[in-house]
Amino acid sequence: MSETDPKSVQDLTAVVQTLLQQMQDKFQTMSDQIIGRIDEMSTRIDDLEKNIADLMTQAGVEEVEGENKVKEGQDSQ
Repeated sequence: MSETDPKSVQDLTAVVQTLLQQMQDKFQTMSDQIIGRIDEMSTRIDDLEKNIADLMTQAGVEEVEGENKVKEGQDSQ
């Protein structure tokens, strides 16, 4: 068979298309997994920020212009 035989060219084209589709599917799967993990991390960070704010409120600390300050009438220990 010569390299320019239409049958071998069609077979090669089919193999390359199959490989490219498999690669695209794998990249899509990985992309979906990464996006899912980023969304999960975002949720966890939001929860952490809320918990920290709650703890600061319970401890009597409020954030003023980017600096922590103990509420009036409480000693910092």
